[in-house]
Amino acid sequence: MKNNICKTLYLTAAVAAMLLPAAAQTTATAPTTTPTDSATGKPLTINQRKENQQDRIAQGLQSGQLKAGGAANLETKESNLNKEEKLMRSEDNGKLTSADKSALTQQQNQISNQIYQDKHNAAVQNTDPKSEVGKRAENQQDRIAQGVKSGQLTAGEAANLERKETNLNKEVAADRNANGGKLTQDEKNYVNQQQNKVSKQIAKDKHNSFRQKP
Repeated sequence: MKNNICKTLYLTAAVAAMLLPAAAQTTATAPTTTPTDSATGKPLTINQRKENQQDRIAQGLQSGQLKAGGAANLETKESNLNKEEKLMRSEDNGKLTSADKSALTQQQNQISNQIYQDKHNAAVQNTDPKSEVGKRAENQQDRIAQGVKSGQLTAGEAANLERKETNLNKEVAADRNANGGKLTQDEKNYVNQQQNKVSKQIAKDKHNSFRQKP
């Protein structure tokens, strides 16, 4: 009984947390229905939804519709939802109850809506940068997107990498603002060192022993 009460409270809090950011975004109108399998016409399963949403995030990164900060936020929510699902399964002998599936589907819908809104509300990034720093940043985003799509990067790993990309992008923007839109040679060297660290982390995360299940 105690476990069931804790589980109910956990689900209620999680659903509320997921609803808040989505409710605050009203510029774009996102679809609210659960997508269906094109072959069978049936609603996608929990695992199929996760794969579908990761594909949409990866596509948004590659097209420039999603920025590093937005992708980090989405991947954090995906990671938290995966942890929640794992907890649910641990309390029911590895299975999901009907209530569990309903709660997860509701939260997946909220993430789906936010993916849609983020991809349609944000200005598209420059996918053909001219500067060496810009080209390097674009290359790293492509590598993260490929890792997300292939399953080599988990949602948690992608979120961590995107946070690092976001912080580095903010540093570059601040440096450019302080120097009339340009970077000094020392700043370029520093940014290159930071990009090297992120690059090594991408390679490490993509080639570690863990792989996501389809």
